[in-house]
Amino acid sequence: METQNDVVIRVNDVTIRFNMASEKIDNLKEYVIKFLKKELLFQEFLAVKHASFEIRRGEAWALVGSNGSGKSTLLKAICGILKPYQGNVEIHGKISPLLELGAGFDMNLTARENIYLNGTILGHSMAFMREHFDEIVEFAEIEEFLDSPVKNFSSGMRARLGFAVATIVKPDILVVDEILAVGDYAFQQKCMARMNEMLSGGTTLLFVSHSIDQVRRLCDHAVWINKGKIMQIGEVNQVCDAYMASQKAQKK
Repeated sequence: METQNDVVIRVNDVTIRFNMASEKIDNLKEYVIKFLKKELLFQEFLAVKHASFEIRRGEAWALVGSNGSGKSTLLKAICGILKPYQGNVEIHGKISPLLELGAGFDMNLTARENIYLNGTILGHSMAFMREHFDEIVEFAEIEEFLDSPVKNFSSGMRARLGFAVATIVKPDILVVDEILAVGDYAFQQKCMARMNEMLSGGTTLLFVSHSIDQVRRLCDHAVWINKGKIMQIGEVNQVCDAYMASQKAQKK
């Protein structure tokens, strides 16, 4: 029987606003002068508009929509990176976000150093990271490049390393934003298998991908967002069908 305690993510009427400069300013001096004279003009841009939904423990949800629809902005609000202009987000549990490729990495440090650095950022002790170091390296498939700076890694290698560190323990909530798009097919399958394993163990997943096939395979619910507005919420295949039908209609 479902209770209020089953809800791990609650998005309550969330609106996210950005102020965009209405004129082009080419240098810092001009910006400061206009700022002091109170001559800076901004246009209001609502990246997300009155979004509301609830996600329960162990569910796998996807956010679908075209580029610029507000998916990643909404994910950042859920992860606490952005503060909503209106509304609020409630999180019940430990969240592990994989939002941007290489986030948390120091590009000048080696992969070995970044494993410990990234683990610390995620709240793990040095002892824990030493215990799981070999497992991380094996999953990321970077044995030969441990002492190379991460700045020399391909985008796929950085994705493998970030995913391996972020999923070394089972978080209550895993948030994944397009990180699988840069990996090769074999690694994508490896990541999908690990996420399915985590879902079986009770982890809640919030997933963004332009691959509707991945969304259908991995998720049971979806939110379709378009130009910041939620168009449909519900069972994953129904939402994906509606979204894809809309995409096809636009191309005609």
